Amino acid sequence: MRLTIALLLALAAPAAAQTGGPYLVAETGERFGRLGDALMSVRGRDATITIAPGVHRDCGIQQAGRIIFRAERPGTAIFDGTACEGKAVLVLRGAGSVVDGLVFRGIRVPDGNGAGIRLETGDLTVTNSMFLDSQEGILGNVEDARQILIDRSTFAELGQCDETPDCAHSIYLGTPGKVTVTNSRFERGRGGHYVKLRAATVSITDNSFDDVGGSKTNYMIDLPEGASGLIARNTFVQGRAKENWSALIVVAAEQKRYPSAGLRIEGNDARLAPGETRSPAFVADASGERVTIGANRLGEGIKAYQVR
Repeated sequence: MRLTIALLLALAAPAAAQTGGPYLVAETGERFGRLGDALMSVRGRDATITIAPGVHRDCGIQQAGRIIFRAERPGTAIFDGTACEGKAVLVLRGAGSVVDGLVFRGIRVPDGNGAGIRLETGDLTVTNSMFLDSQEGILGNVEDARQILIDRSTFAELGQCDETPDCAHSIYLGTPGKVTVTNSRFERGRGGHYVKLRAATVSITDNSFDDVGGSKTNYMIDLPEGASGLIARNTFVQGRAKENWSALIVVAAEQKRYPSAGLRIEGNDARLAPGETRSPAFVADASGERVTIGANRLGEGIKAYQVR
């Protein structure tokens, strides 16, 4: 009888910290063997969870609060192949989230949108992180105005258009707020767009888009509902194995939800991969508004601007 009661009490109690577990809650000093248990211990409070080096076949769902998910050493905490709710390694439903120094790889789910991060509510900051060999890197849609920042991160071998009817992309985010993508690298896409944003305001600056090793990819940057903001100081190399080669940056191709008159595209450098003979547009604009195209350095074969 004592064993039974003890077992029932253990099952009913909150998840216990585990000595030596990879997930450290900084505020309490407790360690846990599973990310979900560390999040449960916080119970909606703001917290920092530090993640030890190693390959973690685990995932977590943030339900509340502001949580910082931080690698103990950047690039050494690797989340491999496990998605919560058939969505992502991190499913974020809190007031805000920070992801710093983590690696996400090999995420695939039946609906074709397996991601490192799935943002459902709250602000988001991602820094010093890597998203590799998955259907999607970061996916999210928030209805209220939010701030999303992606900085100093790498996106490689992401996207798909042939596993499911709808494409997946390296980054696919929607918000009536602002999305900033800066100092990051995109390469070797496997379908879809590298950056697709349904956002009112964007700032896409100082990034590298290398499509030479890409396959079945589409646009480098797609703003399907229009946007204002800035696209500047990026480098682009358009590959040859494209599903849609017609443009590098496309504005308002699906609808004109957000004004685009305040969009500036300047100071970028765009080239074609060796041997490419097709002539894409650097900017293809369907907004019908006055998008500002400043001085951009365009390689041979790239047309500066096209109205659609």
